[in-house]
Amino acid sequence: MFRFGDGVALWSLALVPMLLGLHWYAGRRRRALLDRFGERRLVRRLRPAVSVAARRWKASLAVAAVALLALALARPQFGTRVETVRRQGQDVVVALDVSRSMYAEDVAPSRLERAKIEVGRIVQRLDGDRIGLVAFAGDAFVQSPLTADYGAAMMFLNAMDPESMSTQGTDLARAIGVSVEALEETPPENRIVVVVTDGEDHEGGLAGALAAAVEAGVTIHTVGVGSAEGVPLPDAAGSGGGRFRRDDEGNVITTRLNETALQDIALQTGGEYHRVGRGAGGLERLVERIAGGGREVESREVTEFEEQYQIFLGAALLFLALEFMVSGRGRRPSARTEEVA
Repeated sequence: MFRFGDGVALWSLALVPMLLGLHWYAGRRRRALLDRFGERRLVRRLRPAVSVAARRWKASLAVAAVALLALALARPQFGTRVETVRRQGQDVVVALDVSRSMYAEDVAPSRLERAKIEVGRIVQRLDGDRIGLVAFAGDAFVQSPLTADYGAAMMFLNAMDPESMSTQGTDLARAIGVSVEALEETPPENRIVVVVTDGEDHEGGLAGALAAAVEAGVTIHTVGVGSAEGVPLPDAAGSGGGRFRRDDEGNVITTRLNETALQDIALQTGGEYHRVGRGAGGLERLVERIAGGGREVESREVTEFEEQYQIFLGAALLFLALEFMVSGRGRRPSARTEEVA
């Protein structure tokens, strides 16, 4: 099968008739000027001998070289080969806590915003892996299905907010369950879940969710966001100014990072626990582990056409070299040598 890789470049072949027209016009113009200079037979004897055939050969070689260069630009392709394309990577579902406790500002600018920043860094470092997002509070749902479109994943990440949750609270078991379901079509050795939360769990049922995750072969990494000392819970995002949530008795509600629960989740599923907060670093180590653990997740055969532009390019250069070597002048004056083209 024959095809051109860049069919638009074929428009450059329009230069060929233009060059032919220019050569024809130049020949006529040359003859007209010589006729104005003097009587044609006398001018022939006064001028050095010119070979009409040589001039025509030079013009033909130049035009042919331009035509071949135009064809080379269009990237002619013929001959095919079948290649197997393999995608290496893992499927990673990030479950992000968007409960109101994530409004706490013990991590600048807030737990939620810092969590989004760190998750965004994970997304930007992925290469060949698919990423999915799960939002959870008192319930959980898939915010973004598994995708290799990292730009779309970042848009979904930025849209995650506590106000989008109809049920408040923190249900880690539900978050893990929805994340495991999102990996149902993924080979067991490629299933990764990253839970980003302050670790507060108000619903229970965590033991059953972890048992299901282990049975499904899912590795769960946990990321704790916040401080273990505890801070007052803002009444709304960025409220500040002493406006904190209070219980029925008027006491200020505090929220603290529950590292013990998160460490236990990671330990039971073969993952790692990482912390984001004051005195803690980012998630570089976690990103390195995810990026370095990719396995083949997809393979498919594609038909590739062989590029053959070099044949036409080589022929064009050869014709240009020949045009340069061909002399347009004859060896001696002769009445037969001058009929200016």
